[in-house]
Amino acid sequence: MREMRDKKVIPHLIQYAPVWLVEDTPDPESDVILFNVVFHHARYGWVNRRYRYDAFNDVLYHAGQNRVTEDEVLDLEDKKPYITAESVNTVDSYGG
Repeated sequence: MREMRDKKVIPHLIQYAPVWLVEDTPDPESDVILFNVVFHHARYGWVNRRYRYDAFNDVLYHAGQNRVTEDEVLDLEDKKPYITAESVNTVDSYGG
């Protein structure tokens, strides 16, 4: 399921890279993965965004987001990101 999720998620989230995966909860009985990512959004600043990936239907659902303070992100920045990019260009991200 995670491989299927990554094929769907990475092309969408690469525009916000670096992106850190902070929660990752699979439910094999429902073919669903609930997960959260943290990244810097050009309009909203640092956000913790929730997603639900339905592996059976291969559908990614946005489930809301919360702003995160820079202090909360400091520890994350020392860890390896889930999605990296050679350069950061959030200005060209579509804003969603």
